[in-house]
Amino acid sequence: MDPGFRLRQIRERLGLTYRDVQRASLALARVHTRPQFALHISRLADIENGGVVPSLHKLYALAVVYHLSPLEILRWYDIPLERFLGDAVSFAVPQTHLMESPPYLPSGGQLHPPFIPNYTEFMPRSSAKCRGIENILNSENVHHRYGCIGLHDRRMEPILRPGSVVLVDVSVRRLQETEWSNEYDRPIYFVELHDGYRCGWFQQEGGRLAMQPHPLSRCMPESWKTPDDAEVAGRVVGVVTRLPVRSKVLSRESPESRAHSSKKAL
Repeated sequence: MDPGFRLRQIRERLGLTYRDVQRASLALARVHTRPQFALHISRLADIENGGVVPSLHKLYALAVVYHLSPLEILRWYDIPLERFLGDAVSFAVPQTHLMESPPYLPSGGQLHPPFIPNYTEFMPRSSAKCRGIENILNSENVHHRYGCIGLHDRRMEPILRPGSVVLVDVSVRRLQETEWSNEYDRPIYFVELHDGYRCGWFQQEGGRLAMQPHPLSRCMPESWKTPDDAEVAGRVVGVVTRLPVRSKVLSRESPESRAHSSKKAL
């Protein structure tokens, strides 16, 4: 529906005339000493009937007078607020910085999953949206699916910790020969088995598909006959994870203890 027509419907439903809106917006402009808040009758008519997009101040004035959320009006004008994080991280900037998490995102943009499976599996896109991560791993690619690393799956820890969410490109159905120089560049794949899934480093030797867990995980390597027992389901192209936070902070050494210390600095 045209945004201007929506605003007109709401005004008429509230029983407000053009002159009522103008009077209220002028009062708002006086309160904040900002003449930009004023909505004159001619401008209001242009917004409702002429397809004119209101400025930020006038949009706020309309929201105040009509008792609407300014964010809701922005959505009417096709401002994709729910995709803010995904759009923002797709444009890199030279300097490291903190980025605000918009309050209108689910759970304030924080990762608070209602349920994390014990074993690694694919998850529906709606579940990713519920967990507040769809905006971080923003992708409308039809070949992308979300996977969750189960709470009992520590094969790729610490790179993929239990509870991590991965974005999987399911159009990649075989291992790709790529150059990699360290463990962070090595391709990670999502593999389907008869009894579940595995996510990690893989290599194929003849008719067998072998998984190499991360050395720090202390898990044993596994292998399966392919394609009878194991099949590549896709390649991981994105990860959202939490880092561990210690419950206790180590206390700093006091100046007195340093004064009596016999250790020498190297």
